[in-house]
Amino acid sequence: MTVAIIDYGSGNLRSAAKAFERMSDEKVIVTSDPKVVEAADHIVLPGVGAYADCRAGLRAVEGMEDALQKTVIEAGRPFLGICVGMQLLATIGEEFGGTEGLDWIPGHVKAIEPDDASLKIPHMGWNELHGVDESLHPVLDDLDHGAYAYFVHSYHFVPDNKDHLLATTPYGQTITAVIGRDNIVGTQFHPEKSQETGLRLIKNFLGWKP
Repeated sequence: MTVAIIDYGSGNLRSAAKAFERMSDEKVIVTSDPKVVEAADHIVLPGVGAYADCRAGLRAVEGMEDALQKTVIEAGRPFLGICVGMQLLATIGEEFGGTEGLDWIPGHVKAIEPDDASLKIPHMGWNELHGVDESLHPVLDDLDHGAYAYFVHSYHFVPDNKDHLLATTPYGQTITAVIGRDNIVGTQFHPEKSQETGLRLIKNFLGWKP
């Protein structure tokens, strides 16, 4: 059993790998090799920075998008997107004019526009998760309404279908915190930086059999 954390030039992947290693007996591999991804039992797509840059970085890894299509969409293996890795699941990201996403979960990635001018952008730091105790999604098991997670972002995912919205966080507006459908789930927050909450989510993801 293996966990593939995809390396496409975005983010500090070592911290994510350490969190997954802590919660799993499975082999955790940070990789840019599509063949390793195709052989993996769980697939993780992290992401830090601008949406367009991350999208370009993923495209630049030869064969990776085909490998993701085969393993996630066709084979239905469990997939977790983190931060911009979650946002790339959208139809389009509006940062810098508009960049097409993977379109696995229809929706748009839009700028955060809080109704309180005192709230700074990016949304950075600890914030509450709302709705997790109502979603009944296996990846959110044993997480309580009001549990804290760590966020760093200026844009957020607005799904077209509200059934794909699994949890939110308040920041001058309702912001998507977790999305999902079928074998795909994504978190706007960083589980690897979210201490007990994040480690619980990682453990749930690794035990998930969609």
